[in-house]
Amino acid sequence: MRLARLLRDHVGEVVAVFALLLVQALCELSLPRYMSDIVNVGVVGSQAGNVAYLGHMALVMLGFCVGSLAAATLSGLIASRVAAAVARDLRREVFAKVLSFSPAEVNRFSQSSLITRCTNDVQQIQNMIVIMLRMVMFAPVMGVVAVVQVMTMGGGLAWIVGAALLAVLGVVSVLFSLTMPRFKAMQSLVDRVNLVTREMLDGLMTIRAFGRQDHELGRFDDASGELRDAQLFVNRAMTLMMPIMMLVMNMATVAIVWFGSHGVAAGAMRAGDMMAFISYAMMIVMSFLVVSMVAVILPRAEVSVGRVQEVLAVEPAVRDPEHPVAPAADAPRGRLVFDHVGFRYPDAEGDVVSDVSFSTAPGKITAIVGSTGSGKSTLVQLAPRLYDPTSGTVTLDGVDARRMSLADLRSRVGYVPQQGFLFSGSIRSNVAFGTDAAGTDAPGAAGEKGAAGQKDLLRAVEVAQASELVSQKDGGLDAPIAQGGTNVSGGQRQRLAIARALAMRPEVLVLDDSFSALDYATDARLRQALARECADTAVLVVAQRSEE
Repeated sequence: MRLARLLRDHVGEVVAVFALLLVQALCELSLPRYMSDIVNVGVVGSQAGNVAYLGHMALVMLGFCVGSLAAATLSGLIASRVAAAVARDLRREVFAKVLSFSPAEVNRFSQSSLITRCTNDVQQIQNMIVIMLRMVMFAPVMGVVAVVQVMTMGGGLAWIVGAALLAVLGVVSVLFSLTMPRFKAMQSLVDRVNLVTREMLDGLMTIRAFGRQDHELGRFDDASGELRDAQLFVNRAMTLMMPIMMLVMNMATVAIVWFGSHGVAAGAMRAGDMMAFISYAMMIVMSFLVVSMVAVILPRAEVSVGRVQEVLAVEPAVRDPEHPVAPAADAPRGRLVFDHVGFRYPDAEGDVVSDVSFSTAPGKITAIVGSTGSGKSTLVQLAPRLYDPTSGTVTLDGVDARRMSLADLRSRVGYVPQQGFLFSGSIRSNVAFGTDAAGTDAPGAAGEKGAAGQKDLLRAVEVAQASELVSQKDGGLDAPIAQGGTNVSGGQRQRLAIARALAMRPEVLVLDDSFSALDYATDARLRQALARECADTAVLVVAQRSEE
């Protein structure tokens, strides 16, 4: 799995954490022995001798305490850095995989689930790595060494430790069987809360317009209540476990004192050894308790690992060919040909479109007209390979689109969807989104290249009939745009989306019902500008009426 590979990239840090935890365990396990020696030795002579002896032992024990503290601090720091680095890399891989998905793969998981998997699930994995490096590695070392110490001490009290361990394992087994189903369901419930929240936010205007606030609030309460109930059940189970474990440890301590005192009275063991035995017994029980608690907590992280792995294991239906082919330099530009093309959505009963053939030419406008639901948008989405046809071929400049690299194909095809989406930033960053100047909000890059970029952006804005919008905004091209373009109207969003495609200077411009929010006058001016300024570009227009 990719998680194991990411951890292997930090094997040096993992080894360092293990070494530090071993030092911490040895330091803590040495303290009971010194306490035992102090109690067993008792008075060694004069008062000055006792003071010197106790001072020496105190310094040694202080050294062990400082060493344990330093090792614990360093191991915690390294473990946290490793976990954060792995989570960062894993989050990047998941997001990169999602960016390669076609709409079919996105719909398979749903947007809310993908957001949860990129954030909450990765966070659960990060917490799991910290727990594994700090507790799962430390507790066994502590427990095994403490068992060895108990076995070497003798005294006939080992059975008490065994009984305590059996009680701990029994309690954990019961809790494990009760909480495991809730842990597995919890992430799905988080998905549902995110789904309802996202749906409510996207449809907020519709909810208000129809006065359905109470109904939607009830839906949210239902989803949130199920998640609350699952979390409460798990948290109560975890809360119940600690008092039971403390009862087991206290009973074990009482038993050791009871039977150990009889051993001391009979001369079978010394008082210091009994005190050390109590300390080691508590360390053993606590070690097994930690491992058991981790075993109960890890199932949720295991579910998150599976959910992230499920995303990473998906092979996108649309991907780059192994050996991409580029159109010949002398090939005619802007010739997009659909040859007996058919398409069927995954798991659909029939084709959305079938046996469609047409071609485009530079300087010409090709219109696809049809009623709602006739498959117009699906058809044009085959041009930039948002989907691949299930039959027939789509070629651009004489090359099958499936044989071209996605980057090359999509640099030649400018696609404007029905709903023009704008990103947070500025008008400049949105219009330049598909160009080399994307990502810069500066008025211009250095030298001639920056001037050329500015000129191309202004040309695209002018052709898209958005010049008036730019001139009215404070800052012009550098005027801010909110996320989703919520601070501009629907028509302005469409015009800026068209300008974004034009700024790429594509060979083929695909307009998927992109004039729906424009008035007739703006629509007419835009079509005239396209015909005048895009003489070397093929235009493919989707419309619902022939008069459009």
